[in-house]
Amino acid sequence: MRPPLGPAFSTQLLLWFDAHQRALPWRGAPSPYAVWVSEVMLQQTRVESARHYYERFMQRFPDVAALAQADEQDVLQHWAGLGYYARARNLHRAAQIVSREHSGKIPDDPTRFASLPGCGPYITAAVQSIAFGAPLAAVDGNVKRVLARLDADPFPVNHTRAHRHYLPRAQELLSPHRPGDHNQAMMELGALICTPRNPDCPRCPVAAFCTARAQDTAHRLPVREKKQRAPLRHFVSVILVHRRRYLLFQRPAKGLLGGLWEFPSTERTAQETAQEACARYVHALTGHSGAVPQHATQLQHAYTHFRLHIDVYYCPVPSRALQAPTQLPHRWLPLDDVADFPLSSVNQKILRWAQQHNARP
Repeated sequence: MRPPLGPAFSTQLLLWFDAHQRALPWRGAPSPYAVWVSEVMLQQTRVESARHYYERFMQRFPDVAALAQADEQDVLQHWAGLGYYARARNLHRAAQIVSREHSGKIPDDPTRFASLPGCGPYITAAVQSIAFGAPLAAVDGNVKRVLARLDADPFPVNHTRAHRHYLPRAQELLSPHRPGDHNQAMMELGALICTPRNPDCPRCPVAAFCTARAQDTAHRLPVREKKQRAPLRHFVSVILVHRRRYLLFQRPAKGLLGGLWEFPSTERTAQETAQEACARYVHALTGHSGAVPQHATQLQHAYTHFRLHIDVYYCPVPSRALQAPTQLPHRWLPLDDVADFPLSSVNQKILRWAQQHNARP
């Protein structure tokens, strides 16, 4: 049985937040649009990483109208490096709907807002509470961790039903007078004090209410389900160059990294070496069997459901003609122009290697 904490919990939490909150560009008196953009960016992204992207994004798309009118490639270019690109595409589509169907005003009704692309329970609660004062608890990873320790709750915070499990308690604790600040304070507490490892219990403003602190079990919480390690997949990427023009492909609009551009890449089989896979791929693309790819670098990257090992090769070719017709858009570009296209973080690393070795023919 979880103890009722009453208003004393939120009072202490908000006093601490008022005194110790970080100065972030989306805090203070932000527009609903600024709150929305920041919350979308902060999904799956740490505050320190999101800050730079947020400022750049807001300079280019300062309001809903600017974002709605933008080309998707421009939006992806200003999102490149943040990952989880479906967030950017959904935000763009949602801005177009707001501009077209809501006269450019972000709905202050949670149900109407939740009908927009990408506006799930967390985004809806965060934006509606912070921007419009709606009494909705926002539950992210930080909040689940705080609640797990507060009540010594053993329910795994990475369980598929964790949001549903922790939401009622978060709603029960929510300040009815300052719901947006309360939500931000809970997240800030998890980020600064109630951290995943080595929580700073002596400095916690709500330590007096914490069951785990009383039981000296905070270091053992929250509980996380053990999951199988994501499988490792082996790819080769090739920097194909002809007379200082570099080949890029655009990925399909739907699916992983949809709409982004990348250096040609292919998954290699278990039966072939990276060198053999690259030579096979270059021959399939260009028809040039005499080309000898030169190993450039190796990269590691992790996505949600799998990990990548990428061997990167450099290969000059005698022409820009492609042997096999491809349905994917492609361009041969001067190296200085490649950075103008939206690239994933992996391909940004490949680009940096190419820039550092630009003296090659």
